[in-house]
Amino acid sequence: MRISWRRVNCRTGACRLIQPLTKNYYMRKSICVVLVLILCTPLVFSQKDNSLTSKEKKKGWVLLFDGKTTNGWTTPGGKPVSQAWEIKDGSLSVKKESKAGDIITVGEYSNFELSVDYKIEPGCNSGIKYFYTRYTNGGNLGMEYQIIDDQLGEDNKKDNHLCGSFYDVIPPVEAQKKVNAPGQWNTIRIVAKDKKVEHWLNGKKILEFTRGSKEYMDAVALSKFSKTVPAFGMVEKGHILLQEHGGAVAFKNIKIITL
Repeated sequence: MRISWRRVNCRTGACRLIQPLTKNYYMRKSICVVLVLILCTPLVFSQKDNSLTSKEKKKGWVLLFDGKTTNGWTTPGGKPVSQAWEIKDGSLSVKKESKAGDIITVGEYSNFELSVDYKIEPGCNSGIKYFYTRYTNGGNLGMEYQIIDDQLGEDNKKDNHLCGSFYDVIPPVEAQKKVNAPGQWNTIRIVAKDKKVEHWLNGKKILEFTRGSKEYMDAVALSKFSKTVPAFGMVEKGHILLQEHGGAVAFKNIKIITL
């Protein structure tokens, strides 16, 4: 390409030759702008913790934790949430051996999809219970999505006690499971529609079962919940429970939608 030069007079009377801007210059500048936009887009449009997108709001999702308070939560006995449940950096957490106690949602749910992010420390054992309610025989109980460090957790000797299991009843499909290491966030989804239940972990379905089916009732009969009345897990609705079981665990982005 032929480049033309032009003469520019300076105040001093001296002069110099400068090269005009070329097409290549503008092309390089355009590429740089595009690269900057591509790199910055995830930062600009990434969803903030403990918030709902306009699409989620339109569908009917509701936040169960606002990232700042324990509004909407109580103890199973109806008391205020203990201060041992710490709200820090947008997460709701308990320290190891805090004796903070379990907490439950004020509301009860029947058909729902629940999404929760959690993070544990090595060796932790915790869980999320759903359909938590008082049984005629058995006391206050809920079906538990087990959260545990599969490698270092003390209660890791049975396959239906491993992370993602329906605790003490049905194990997850280990081949489908990908758990991020302690110290990293994981995302849980629990879907309950009529009698069908699904457990998801980090975008993968790791367990599904139908409450009341022969396979389900056989598994319950072999569990520690075999004597409950009504049959374990066969209630119509219940609270969501975050378990404090002596381990250090944190929760955030807790949201639910009624199906």
